[in-house]
Amino acid sequence: MISEKLKKGQLLIAEPSIIGDLSFNRSVILLAEHNSEGSVGFILNKPLKYTIRDLVPDIEANFKIYNGGPVEQDNLYFIHNVPNLINESIEISSGIFWGGDFELTRNLINEGKIKKDNIRFFLGYTGWETQQLENEMASNSWIIAENLYQNKIIGKSTTDFWKEKILELGGDYILWSNAPENPLLN
Repeated sequence: MISEKLKKGQLLIAEPSIIGDLSFNRSVILLAEHNSEGSVGFILNKPLKYTIRDLVPDIEANFKIYNGGPVEQDNLYFIHNVPNLINESIEISSGIFWGGDFELTRNLINEGKIKKDNIRFFLGYTGWETQQLENEMASNSWIIAENLYQNKIIGKSTTDFWKEKILELGGDYILWSNAPENPLLN
């Protein structure tokens, strides 16, 4: 059964057939939660034009902000790999944590104790209601991949991440790796 394959900490790679969906076309999502009530994830490879300083002026860093997904895009979320520094965070898996004490986090960034390879900020998140993600899996919208990068995924380059994951799949997917984002414009 598909739901048994899904678990938090995995990567969801958008099938090449997802065309025209600005949020999910060529997305790689870290699944942060998956249970009987639904699923939550963060898009890892869609940087925005903002930095954390643009949104929180008292943070003295220029860490990029990413589009986490279409849900609650007026809220800031973060994942990190420093649970020993950030209290109240929730482990996703493999040393990756979600959220925590934001005031403490701000201070640690300003003190230089948290670097860009330790934390990633998102506007919004990706969410699925009960069985919604399973239904999308059944309709072949997503490919499940293990997160082989573990907690190093936070510092992973974003521009070609989807293409890298598609090339790793091999076979017919190799053709899609160099296809234009919108084949209708080809």
